[in-house]
Amino acid sequence: MVNVDLMARHLPALKRVSFRAVLAATGMAVLTGIAGSPASASPAAATAPEAKAVAKAFAAPATEAAAVQAKAVAAAPAAKPATKVPAAKKAEQSAKAPSSQQLMPAPVAEYQETFQPTAEQKRNAEVIIETGQKMGLPPRAWVIAVATAAQESTLRNLGDLGDMNDHDSLGLFQQRPSAGWGSPAEITDPVYSSKAFYNGLKNVEGYDKMALTDAAQTVQVSAFPNHYAKWEKLAANLVLAKYGQGPYAV
Repeated sequence: MVNVDLMARHLPALKRVSFRAVLAATGMAVLTGIAGSPASASPAAATAPEAKAVAKAFAAPATEAAAVQAKAVAAAPAAKPATKVPAAKKAEQSAKAPSSQQLMPAPVAEYQETFQPTAEQKRNAEVIIETGQKMGLPPRAWVIAVATAAQESTLRNLGDLGDMNDHDSLGLFQQRPSAGWGSPAEITDPVYSSKAFYNGLKNVEGYDKMALTDAAQTVQVSAFPNHYAKWEKLAANLVLAKYGQGPYAV
């Protein structure tokens, strides 16, 4: 677009220049400012002194605008790289998930309960599973442990609940310091309490083939021995979630 005010300031010095010449020179100046190279002007326009004067007047604003634009681009924040899934996580999810036979080799109780686990509950389940994996125990052991914690604490790392507390029971597995499970600080450490449960489970002969509630009860010695069975499918699905499968997979 032609800058009329700027033309008005320079027209007195260009008395002999026709309006057509001014417009032609203006067009050349704008093109010159955009291209950023005086050599791009046509030879005929470049030889006219009047055209050069007008081109110089109009080139400055165009050049300044280009400089401002370039400065704005340079000051713009760099685009953030796309978030990548950690290699370890991808490898874990791509690993072969345990089969249903490995997770639930014995007949499953007909009555099952479930709940939508929170991020905290899922993380506690993951700690239980990962601890069993590091101890070299089979998937069946992970299912038994997660189901046991689901019954004892609904997968929450409980501290002392005061009047609501069951004796001195604490942590994911509601283990008792007075029964020799460890100190309160140890029992409320999810890794420690998981190891303690697995160490007890390893002493149960044939635990990996028996009914889940029988294996769990042998370790926990609960007043409600049959209550562990109802969490078996929930526990199996939480194990599958570690492999990117099942209803609780991310």
